[in-house]
Amino acid sequence: MFHAQILTLFPEFFDSPLACSIPARAVERGLVELCLINIRDFCRDKHRKVDDAPYGGGPGMVMKVEPIARAIAKARDDHPDTRVIMLAPEGRPLTQRLLRELARLPGITLLCGRYEGIDARVERYIDDKISLGPFVLSGGEPAALALLDGVIRLLPGALGNAESARQESFADEEPDRIFDWPHYTRPECYDSQWVPEVLRSGDHARIAAWRRQQARARAAGHPYGRRACSDEGGGNHS
Repeated sequence: MFHAQILTLFPEFFDSPLACSIPARAVERGLVELCLINIRDFCRDKHRKVDDAPYGGGPGMVMKVEPIARAIAKARDDHPDTRVIMLAPEGRPLTQRLLRELARLPGITLLCGRYEGIDARVERYIDDKISLGPFVLSGGEPAALALLDGVIRLLPGALGNAESARQESFADEEPDRIFDWPHYTRPECYDSQWVPEVLRSGDHARIAAWRRQQARARAAGHPYGRRACSDEGGGNHS
């Protein structure tokens, strides 16, 4: 079973997203074990203080190293084989290739920052840093949720539809196909826009070729697509 631990000041952030759809079904099927760890529980002062003013001055507050280090130690005690990942803008960019790498691990522990950032001494206790991209979020929780969702759907048996699972693995065969093809459903025509004839033809070989061409065209015209073709891959909280 894949384990996923999340170190956060706001465990309630994850309650609804992880209680529905693919993550919830993966938990029900025994494919993944989810554990939310409140960093504040590892404070030892009576006020449970998790942040303080930065050395050298400046705006905002910085998350303290002590409670985070203790929370990480607890996570490693529970799962010695875990990979501890901090969501940070300077981290490795999150790609589909990196998601596949993470999905092959026994499990991961995600550290979510808040405020102006985390005391840099925390880096002694982590294994990796990953970023969603060069933008600012209020905390690491949205980034952790995106990463976790991407990993869970790659776990064997997580996707209920066998064809969906096959299409997920298709990216392994064609690493440049990180974008899906355009999708259509009924009606055949809406506001003078017709479903492409090839999709209505019933010719499965033509349909497969059309879908590959469309997906590659999307990748070729997008900066992330071009990067995926040449990169081996791997916020702020992102």
